[in-house]
Amino acid sequence: MKIFVDGYLLNKEHQGTKTYIRELYKEFAKQNPEISIFIGCFKDLEIEKEFSEFKNIQFVYFKTSSRVLRMFFEIPKIISEYQFNYAHFQYVMPFKTTESCKYIVTIHDILFNDFKHYFSSLYRFKRNFLFKYSAKKADFLLSVSNYSKERIKEYYKIYNKDILITPNGVNEDYFLDYNKEESENYIKNKFGAKDYILYVSRIEPRKNQQGLLSAFLELDEKNKDVELVFIGVKSINNKEFDVVLEKLNAEQKKRIHILENISDKDLLWFYKGAKIFAYPTFAEGFGIPPLEAGALKIPVLSSNKTAMTDFNFFSPNLIDINNFDLFKKRLNDILDYKDESHLNKIQNMIQQRYSWKKSAEVLLYILRN
Repeated sequence: MKIFVDGYLLNKEHQGTKTYIRELYKEFAKQNPEISIFIGCFKDLEIEKEFSEFKNIQFVYFKTSSRVLRMFFEIPKIISEYQFNYAHFQYVMPFKTTESCKYIVTIHDILFNDFKHYFSSLYRFKRNFLFKYSAKKADFLLSVSNYSKERIKEYYKIYNKDILITPNGVNEDYFLDYNKEESENYIKNKFGAKDYILYVSRIEPRKNQQGLLSAFLELDEKNKDVELVFIGVKSINNKEFDVVLEKLNAEQKKRIHILENISDKDLLWFYKGAKIFAYPTFAEGFGIPPLEAGALKIPVLSSNKTAMTDFNFFSPNLIDINNFDLFKKRLNDILDYKDESHLNKIQNMIQQRYSWKKSAEVLLYILRN
């Protein structure tokens, strides 16, 4: 049995969909050594190294830089020539298909329909056209949360097809013991940040970096030396965030760090060295970063919106992020958080609920049935 995976996102910046492809297929390869997995991407030695322990994973290197041309011509040709039994895509599948191949599509979210004010009309139109086509045409349709599953069913009128859930998980490295002081020193020496609040996510309006920055600027006097670290690329222009940044004085700017293109290794160090992790996003199809922080026993303050209603173990720090006064209060309170037993419970809950093994088993069920 041979499966093709469109892995072009492995060449992109850190994001949830990239994590999904990487971690799902590492786990799937480990569980099913008899199944051949071919990942389509652009040649990258770091990607090869990451998958090097799996003898059943090979790479098919793309030649076409344009995604449109790739989906219309190059990928259909690859699937036909290699005679794949299955092909797995994120969000969008090719218009030209091969009869002998079954097509799997994971649609992680369609937030642009419920939160139209964060996205342009053209953005929504293009994605709705492509996502709806793919949802209807796919032999197997997947999503990552009950929230996203229900929104896809409603908007695209998916009544005659099951939508299977392959939940995101947390890499086992995030559950290992570590030295807090060593982590803090590593980040301080390499990046100059200390005693910091961490937020990991792409920078765009719905992610609400502007809300966290505003709350940070109003921290109590006792927290005046705390710093703030944003890690993520700017994917959609966030004017509100830019406006708050422009008003910062020189002293405030020293306490704020905005970083892009951090390696996975350094990202793990950032999590370990954080004082707390904040995730005040307005809308998510899932939300991996707060789970990664919680797995490392970092205190987490998270929004309770959309798919994150499932993260009830973060209570009482799972809050309505629209209540700015509550947000400020919780941000101050959690900076003094010392309940080790509660953090242990959170770690255990995440380990039980969010394992890539479960998603790999769903994928195997599709292939076997």
